[in-house]
Amino acid sequence: MVQKSKTVKKQENKKATKPPVKKVVKKEEDLEPQKDLVFARVKGMRDILPQDSKVWSKIRSKMEEMTKAYGYSYIETPLLESANLFVRSVGKGTDIVEKEMYVFDGVDSAGKVALRPEATASVVRAYIENGLNKTPQPVKVWYEGPMFRREKPQANRYREFHQFGCEVIGDDHNPAMEAELISLAYNFIKDLGIDTIIHLNSIGTVEDREKYLVELVSYLRSKRSYLCVDCKRRINKNSLRVLDCKVRGCQSVIEEAPHIVDWLGDKSKEFFMSVLEYLDELGLPYKLDYKLVRGLDYYTDTVFELFPVDKDEEEDGSQSALAAGGRYDALVEHLGGQPTSACGFGVGLERVVNKLKEKSKNGVVEDENDIKIFFAQLGIQAKRRALGIIEELRKDGIFVGHNLAKSALKAQMEIADKMQTSYTLILGQREVQDSTIIIRDMESGIQEIIDQKKLKVRLKKILSQLM
Repeated sequence: MVQKSKTVKKQENKKATKPPVKKVVKKEEDLEPQKDLVFARVKGMRDILPQDSKVWSKIRSKMEEMTKAYGYSYIETPLLESANLFVRSVGKGTDIVEKEMYVFDGVDSAGKVALRPEATASVVRAYIENGLNKTPQPVKVWYEGPMFRREKPQANRYREFHQFGCEVIGDDHNPAMEAELISLAYNFIKDLGIDTIIHLNSIGTVEDREKYLVELVSYLRSKRSYLCVDCKRRINKNSLRVLDCKVRGCQSVIEEAPHIVDWLGDKSKEFFMSVLEYLDELGLPYKLDYKLVRGLDYYTDTVFELFPVDKDEEEDGSQSALAAGGRYDALVEHLGGQPTSACGFGVGLERVVNKLKEKSKNGVVEDENDIKIFFAQLGIQAKRRALGIIEELRKDGIFVGHNLAKSALKAQMEIADKMQTSYTLILGQREVQDSTIIIRDMESGIQEIIDQKKLKVRLKKILSQLM
């Protein structure tokens, strides 16, 4: 018999005692996009994945809660509109119309059509076309959905993005309505857990601006050599847009530019002061920003943007504003309706989502509506009965997590643990026969067995204690 050497024996012992290699399973949020795919998403577009569903659900619930509290009704307009609608409303000289709209040949006699780059013009078109001016005024509506802009993809900017917005049409030029809108936008974001500060300015009436633009154009021409290529082009086409430029080289020119508030008429000044008085009464934090003009042609009088209070001063303001809006008294008439005053705002939802994830632990956003009870089943009969119980609970407003694709109790309990549920219902073959069910406290491990007929009452009591 061949003797094994001491060295060989040592190596064998090492192999025998060497701990097994654990297979590392990446968490869903750690997964990276696969490379060399046959199909990949279009540049500038994004997927909203299941791991982000909690934060989007939280935001949408807050939208419905806030708009109901303030008395706004839901409106939905088509993704596809006449391209001329946006050319006429947003303005020919704006970046949206010149560079960013997705324009196509329409069908039938539609002419050129465009994927909507913003929603205000669409809402106003719907107001005029559907005779909403004949209903009680003002018409207060809210919307949520995707917008499209063919701009360069960068941080917090996508070619398809989602907006939540509110519009008030037919408000009789009332500063209280602007204050309500600003309050709604501010409290919507605050209730989600983000503190913001409101930046405000007044750009006056069309007549006020015409006088101011003479002075502004003269000043910009004298500083032309210091401006970026886009701003040089804007001097004669859309000079107000220069004040909205975020190119660092243009900042010193903008700082020294004449302020539009110095050119406001008495009525515009009085109106703006009224808006500020309402905000003071509400105790909302705001800052007067005389460079703020917004980039769309339809704005008049008050314009505003909401910035996170922890915004880095070096950050591009156009990318850090979470909400923006203002008054647009001339737009309804400009699109073919009767002279009608109006105001509104839009919230960039991707920016809100990203800010919430930044503030949360490990990018996980808690939701007060999180499932707090999990339903585990063991055996074929229990699985069949589980479906019925889950449906009965749902009808009574009690929602439970579950995974009927899993059969092993251990696997289901791991899911319940990952969901951080407070209690787990356990239904096995014996419980099916006895018409009972087990309720397990996930923290203490204590279990109780109750009659299935008493389950709803017991769960309502548990849920009331968890709130």
